[in-house]
Amino acid sequence: MKDFTFSVPQEILFGSGSLNRLPELLKKQKAARVLLVSGPHLNKMGIVGRIRDSIAAAGIACEVFTDVEANPSIETVEKAAAAYQNFGADAIVAMGGGSPMDVAKAAGVLVTYGGNIADYEGMGKVPGPIVPLIAIPTTAGTGSEVTAFSVITDHARNYKLSVGSYDLIPRGAILDPELLVTTPAGVAAACGMDALVHALEAYVSRAASPFSDAMAEKALELIGRSLRAFVADRANLDAASDMLAGSLFAGIAFSWARLGNVHAMAHPLGGFFNVPHGVANAILLPVIVEYNAIADHDGKYENIYRRIATVPKAEFSPEMLADELRHLAVSIGIPKTLAEVGVQADKIPAMAADAMKSGNIHCNPRVSTQADVEQLYRKAMGE
Repeated sequence: MKDFTFSVPQEILFGSGSLNRLPELLKKQKAARVLLVSGPHLNKMGIVGRIRDSIAAAGIACEVFTDVEANPSIETVEKAAAAYQNFGADAIVAMGGGSPMDVAKAAGVLVTYGGNIADYEGMGKVPGPIVPLIAIPTTAGTGSEVTAFSVITDHARNYKLSVGSYDLIPRGAILDPELLVTTPAGVAAACGMDALVHALEAYVSRAASPFSDAMAEKALELIGRSLRAFVADRANLDAASDMLAGSLFAGIAFSWARLGNVHAMAHPLGGFFNVPHGVANAILLPVIVEYNAIADHDGKYENIYRRIATVPKAEFSPEMLADELRHLAVSIGIPKTLAEVGVQADKIPAMAADAMKSGNIHCNPRVSTQADVEQLYRKAMGE
């Protein structure tokens, strides 16, 4: 067995009604003035106001920042950091999907250490701990509440930069399945596939360890049995709980095992064409599973297949996993090809060049060149 390292440094509260314990976590961080970072949709639904009021009722001042967009930009991070400083905040609460959490992490870096977020691109560039951050996911997908990464769009380069540091992991997280019941079906499907990809790529990663495998296997089990049911009925709290826990375990897994070609190639699709991250992942996944099949030397493909197949067959071949993933994605409404979501083939060389800059490429189970990546994009286009 090879050497490995891990830690789980957070306090994580899970369960229906756990959102009511947010003031408890903030008081443990000695927070007096909190910036609540979220998005416009949750603000319109009144959820942001509800959280703000609960924080204020606990005697903690609270300001809100809800200008977070999908695939958030450097400019949005700078606005959030300015809001934090203008309010004199000493802690951040991030509520929503991956975008508010990415912005909160990046803003936490800027208010602590200054500069531009691009200065911290890569792994290990953040000098140390950032301001206290509590994360509250309202989707089951990104796992950002437990991950060491923030992904921010640089529009000047049509590029998604990643900041990676274990100091970005939030101090605490609240996972309340009741927050998922209003998720639109399309968002539930895309986010659920994102969580599935996190678990799968971490599981087959060349950086995987017994610890990350344990997290990934449990994530695959929970997501495999409940993704379809959750997309069908988001008010199904048993399915919502499975998806939220599965996303959590998948996030822990990939924080320590990294990912692979799917994520390396998905980020440029967001940077160039604003393709939703979960949709990009879901379309790329079966193509890259087929590509990686010759590297499946330890039976992990079959383990994945038996966790996600509705009616697994007794005999197995690696091709069956790709077929099952395609069937799963189609059944929950994911488009089949990149062409269907507006991707243009003339950008493939530039996207492949960006994908090759990702550290995830080096963790993919099959070694890949830029030419390989270009061919994978073309196959995912439907060519």
